[in-house]
Order: sequence, then C-alpha cells, then structure tokens
Amino acid sequence: MKRIVFLFLVAVLSATSALAVEPDEVLDDPVLEARAREISKNLRCVVCQNQSIDESNADLARDLRILVRERLVAGDSDQEVIDFVVARYGDFVLLNPPMKGITYALWFGPIGFAGIAGLSGFFYFRHRSKSRAGEMELSDAEKMRLAEILKSDG
Repeated sequence: MKRIVFLFLVAVLSATSALAVEPDEVLDDPVLEARAREISKNLRCVVCQNQSIDESNADLARDLRILVRERLVAGDSDQEVIDFVVARYGDFVLLNPPMKGITYALWFGPIGFAGIAGLSGFFYFRHRSKSRAGEMELSDAEKMRLAEILKSDG
C-alpha cells in the first residue's frame, strides 16, 4: 500500500514539470524540446503577466510556445528566438527584463508605488493625530468646570 501511495505521489509531482505544455506541442527531438522549455521558462505570458509561457494555460501563451518551437526547428539559436519574441512584444515579455532606460518603470515602478503609498500613509496618520490632539483640548470653560468638580470631590 505504501508503495502505491509513493508511486502516486511521484506521478503527481512529476506531472507538474510538464506544466501547461500540451502533448501536441512537444517536439520529437528531446534536445530541441529541452531548449524550448528553457526559453519558455524565461518568457512572460503577456495575458497572465505573473507566469512564464511554460506555466500558463492562456491561448496566447500556447501560441508563443508553438512559435518558440517553430523557430527552433527552423534552426534559430536560443538568443535568436528570444530576440524574435522581444521584437514582437517588447522587453516586457522577458521575466527578467534588461536594465535600460525604457525598462526602468518595470524595475523601479513597484518600489516607487510602495514609497508613495508609505509617504501617503505617513502624512495621513500624522495629520489625523494632530487633528485628534486638537479635539482633545479642553476649553477654558471646561477646565474651570473640571476644577470645580475636583474641588467638590476632594
């Protein structure tokens, strides 16, 4: 029984290595298929944006996987395939875009948004605490009334 469970777990876990690649997409040449998988792991699905085309089930990701395999079968090098896809979709299609002027927003945008959010929160709470401090101040009449109450109790 343990052996069956073990084999089942191995089968399930090894199936995840296939990810979203359909059986009809797989190349007959294992060397070309390995190259295609390596390229696909580094290209972003422009629909999902948070997955590689190797992981995504989107139709566009499937089209890109097929395109990568077609270019490899045609004799392109790995870099030529990547350059071809980047020429069509821009640097955004790379999961690790190069550091250059046009991609600064991709690299530093999240940091900028986090900084703006942090500063906004800081100023909001600072203003809120100052306005509440003003609300807690007693007027002169309230101070006199409080002093009378304290004298009568003591």
